[in-house]
Amino acid sequence: MRVLVIGETLFIGRALVERLLERGDEVVIMHRGSGTPFGKRVGEIRCDRNDIPAVQAALAGTTFDVVYDNVYDWERGTTADQVSAAALAAAAGLRRYVFMSSIAVYGQGLDHDERDPLVRSEDPNEYNRNKAESERALFALHAGKGIPVTTLRPAFIYGPHNPFDREAFFWDRIVPERPIIIPGDGSRPMQWVHAEDVARAAIGAAEADVAIGHAYNLGNYPPVTQVEFVEALARVAGKQARLVRIPR
Repeated sequence: MRVLVIGETLFIGRALVERLLERGDEVVIMHRGSGTPFGKRVGEIRCDRNDIPAVQAALAGTTFDVVYDNVYDWERGTTADQVSAAALAAAAGLRRYVFMSSIAVYGQGLDHDERDPLVRSEDPNEYNRNKAESERALFALHAGKGIPVTTLRPAFIYGPHNPFDREAFFWDRIVPERPIIIPGDGSRPMQWVHAEDVARAAIGAAEADVAIGHAYNLGNYPPVTQVEFVEALARVAGKQARLVRIPR
């Protein structure tokens, strides 16, 4: 299969590309950088995905079986218009457009499933708003133009090459036995998912026709509490977690 991976050669995209190459897929990466961890095993399109005319020009005349849209620009934001432009530009011959969204599209609260409403377009959180608006735009393209869209909504993602200060924050305190502040009693449940599992889910979404036109939450089950998460990391490190509880 010939596939395009938009951005993200550091974390989720890296896990995804490694798995795609293992399968023998022909992989092309669209990104702003100079070089990838994969060398000549992948093709490259150097383009800023937030630059709509540049994306349209870069994808003109190209054909891909699957597009995996993983990237989000944390400095400038990535809008629904920018996501839609890529989907439309890659539509010729496309079997699936897999968009990496987030459980953030639900806003606050717990126990959300895929039928729950997404945050409104005026939501004050730019990331939540952009992801929700992008999903709405993509499903409108599916309904109106037949673009075969699937969106994925992962929970907190962990794993190798994580650029966010998630596991690293706790390791930096657990290993030297520094205290870790826990809000309240630490019983709030949290849903996590490994980057490799996200990559497998993305490939599964691209292969299963039943996934077209649908969104899927991604998360390990059962959830773990904040305290359980910290204590699990401490066990791996062979340390005793020093927890300091503060009122919410």
